Amino acid sequence: MDTSDPDIRFDEDGNCNHCEIFLEESKSIKPQGLEREQRLKDLIESIKKSGKNKKYDCLIGVSGGTDSSYVAYIVKELGLRPLAVHMDNGWNSEESVKNIRNLCTRLNIDYESYVLDWDEFKDIQLSVLKSSIVEVEIPTDVAIVSILHKVASRNNIKYIIGGGNYATEGILPDLWFYNPKDLKLLKSIQKQFGSKKIKTFPTFDWKAEIFYKFIKRIRMVYLLNLLPYDKQEALSILKDKVGYHEYGGKHHESVYTRFIQSYFQPVKFNLDYRRATLSSQICSGSVTREEALKQLEELPYNIPQVKKDKDYVSKKFGITLQEFESILNAPPKSYKDYPNDEKWLTFIYNLYKKYINA
Repeated sequence: MDTSDPDIRFDEDGNCNHCEIFLEESKSIKPQGLEREQRLKDLIESIKKSGKNKKYDCLIGVSGGTDSSYVAYIVKELGLRPLAVHMDNGWNSEESVKNIRNLCTRLNIDYESYVLDWDEFKDIQLSVLKSSIVEVEIPTDVAIVSILHKVASRNNIKYIIGGGNYATEGILPDLWFYNPKDLKLLKSIQKQFGSKKIKTFPTFDWKAEIFYKFIKRIRMVYLLNLLPYDKQEALSILKDKVGYHEYGGKHHESVYTRFIQSYFQPVKFNLDYRRATLSSQICSGSVTREEALKQLEELPYNIPQVKKDKDYVSKKFGITLQEFESILNAPPKSYKDYPNDEKWLTFIYNLYKKYINA
C-alpha cells in the first residue's frame, strides 16, 4: 500500500496502519492451531445439523473465479451437500462459464443460474458509471447478496458459504469501497442518471439483512478463513481436480470487472486493487514484498485488451465509443456527492456489533 490511500499512516519502522490492523484482526478472523481446527469442526457440524432431512445443507455462490470455485471443492471434500447459485449479469467471460460447468459437473453439485433482466440492469449499471463514483460495481455486489439470500430462503438453507477471505482481501482502504447495501444511494443515482425505474432488479438493504439474519436465521460464513488458504495452491488443485481454466487477475472472470479494476479505477482514481490484494497476501505470508513490487512494475492493464474491452463494453451498453470515453473521462466524484444513508447505516451496524459482542 502507498499514499494512493490518503488515510495511510506509517510508523518509524515503515509499517503502515493497514498491516497493523490486518495482523491484529487475523488473530480472531483467522485463528491458528487447535482453535482453528475446533472452530472448523463446530461449523461443519452446525451446517450438517441444519440440513438434516433436507436436500441441501448449504448454499454457495459460484462465479467461475478461484475463490468461489475452491470453496465448492472444499465444501464437497468436507462432506457437505451444497446448492450452487450463479448470478448472471450478462458479463461472464468464456473462461468463467467453462469453469462453472466443469466445477458443478465434476463435483456433482446441483446448480441454479439467476439471469438478471439485462435492459434494466444495463440501465442501472450505466447510471452508476455516469455518477463517476469509485464503487461502480455496487449493482453487481448488491444483486449477488440479494439472490443468494432469496435462494437460500426458498430452499430453507440456513448457511451461505461465501468465497470472501482475509488472506487475499483483508486489506481494503475505506475510501476504496462503500457499503453496497445503501439502497438510498443507488436509487438517488438511478433517479439522476437512469432512464428506467428499479422494478425487477434484486435489491438488498439493511432491512432485508435484518429479515434474513434474524427472522429467517440465515448465516453468511467464510470457510476459507478457517483454512490455510494459498491462492496458487488452490489454483493447482482446481486445475487438477476440476479442469479449471485460469483467467488472469482477481475477479477477471467478469469482462466488466476486468475493465473496471484493471483500467477504469487505476486511471481515473489512481486506485490499483493489486496493491490491496498483494498487501494482504504479504501479511498472510503467501507472497513476499519483493515479489509483489515486481508485479507492480507492470501496468495493471494490457493496452490491446483495454481497446477491445472499450469497444465491447460500449457496444453492450448501447452507446458510442465517444459517449463511453466522455463518461470515463468525467471528473471523479464520491458517493458523498449523492443522497445516501451513511449515517443511518453506521448507526445500525455499530448497534449490531454492540449487540453481538454483548
